[in-house]
Parts: sequence; structure tokens; C-alpha cells
Amino acid sequence: MRISTTILLTDETIRPARLARELEQRGFGGLYLPEHTHIPVSRQTPAPMGDPLPRPYGRTLDPLIALAAAATVTERLALGTSITLVAQHDPIVLAKQIATLDRMCGGRFTLGVGFGWNVEEAADHGVAWHRRRDLVRDRIALMRALWAAEPTPYEGEFGSVRASLAHPKPVRPGGPRLLVGGAAGPTLFAHIAEYADGWLPIGGRGLTDTVPTLHAAWRSAGRPGTPAVVPSFVLPSPGKLQHYRDLGAEEVLLQLPSGTEPEVLSTLDDYTRYL
Repeated sequence: MRISTTILLTDETIRPARLARELEQRGFGGLYLPEHTHIPVSRQTPAPMGDPLPRPYGRTLDPLIALAAAATVTERLALGTSITLVAQHDPIVLAKQIATLDRMCGGRFTLGVGFGWNVEEAADHGVAWHRRRDLVRDRIALMRALWAAEPTPYEGEFGSVRASLAHPKPVRPGGPRLLVGGAAGPTLFAHIAEYADGWLPIGGRGLTDTVPTLHAAWRSAGRPGTPAVVPSFVLPSPGKLQHYRDLGAEEVLLQLPSGTEPEVLSTLDDYTRYL
């Protein structure tokens, strides 16, 4: 099981290139970054982690740009998003950004996809909250049309693209590894089985019961093998990590503090015992 990390990087934390170098030198598997384009101060939507909302949520770096900085100073470190709010992006532009980053890092990129929790943030992007899952599904399909080997048109409910010359292409045919985040449930698992490579749950509570349900949805969709399960934002302990291994998790993302360089590096030194 690969031991990777995730962190809310901000303008007040350790810089992404510095962190990436330290991760690779210590032998960690990867660096995954979350996204918020902005946090409306109205704060009508309760935060899932509880209020008051921690300061870093309103100061996060753009994950794709930060990961590009990480890509230039590493050779082996896996890079990913935990997660990208696809509904809040123009899919044609996002497809280009993802493909470029994936090429820059030699195919080390994983696209973690999420649906968001902040209604006001999504509304500012013109997202109808009750349709956001369908919107994400549609935009993934449009991006994959642009990533196809030959010019491929796409006509969807929310957007379309003509058959186009669109380069660069992601290293892996069809696009980078794609994980979908979200709470367990039949709708989420059906979407994972339809268009993703696996699940990116926050933490690991309840996985003993939910992973078999995900596997059943995967088989019902006629998908070969089993879906990847990658618990994220995990505060580690030896027993917890062994539990994930027993469940077949191929990777786990340990949560780093959104702190200064000394704070983050001290946590990394502590986490090396889990490698």
C-alpha cells in the first residue's frame, strides 16, 4: 500500500516545491492537493468538518499550478488532487490543464474528482446544486473526448465540443487515473463504476461495510478487476493502516498540517515510521 500525503497548501504554509522534494527524499509515495476557488464570507453552508471553518480553507493554492511546481523538482512522487471541483471549471480548459500537468510529470498524475459541499461557492460558478453530480459526469465525458487519440466530438446535456485537435494528450490512453470522492451510497458507487477507476473517501470510517458494496456495484457494471480505494485525510496509526491494507486499499493519503515549513517537516519526520 502506497503511503502518500495530502495538505491544504496556502500562501502561509510550506511551499509546494519544497514539500515535494522533502516527500520524495523521505520515500513517501505521493502528494495530493485539495481545491476551493474561493469561500464566500456569507457562510450559509455548514462546513462538514465543523464551524468555524479553519483559516486555510479560504487561502488554498490552485492545486494544478502547485502540483506543476512539484512536478518540476521530483521524478518519482505521485501527484494528484484531493479533490478537483470539476463542476466549477470550464471542461475544455480543464482538460488542457490536466493533460499538460500529466505530461509534465510523466504520467504521475491522479485526478481526484469531487462534488463539493459549499453551496454558495458552487452558485458563484453558476452550478445548480441539485444537478452537480450530473454536471460532473458530463464534463468528465467531454474531457475524455478531448483526450481521445483521434478528434472526437461530444454532445452532452451541459456542454459539447466539436471534433478537435487537442494536445497534449495524457500519458495514459483515455486520461489519468480518476478517483471520485464522496460519501458512500448507491448513487456515488454507480458513478464510480460507470466512469472512474476508484473511490477517494475522506477517512476510513465504515469501509468494512461499504467496500463490498462498491465491489458489487463495480461487478454489476461489468467492470473487470476491483476499484481502487484510497482513503484520504487520514490521521495515521499502525492499526488503522493495517486495516486499510486488509481491505485492499492500494494507497492512503496521510493528512499533513497546513503549517509552516518546520511544522510540516516535523510531521513528515514523525510519519516516516509508517513507510
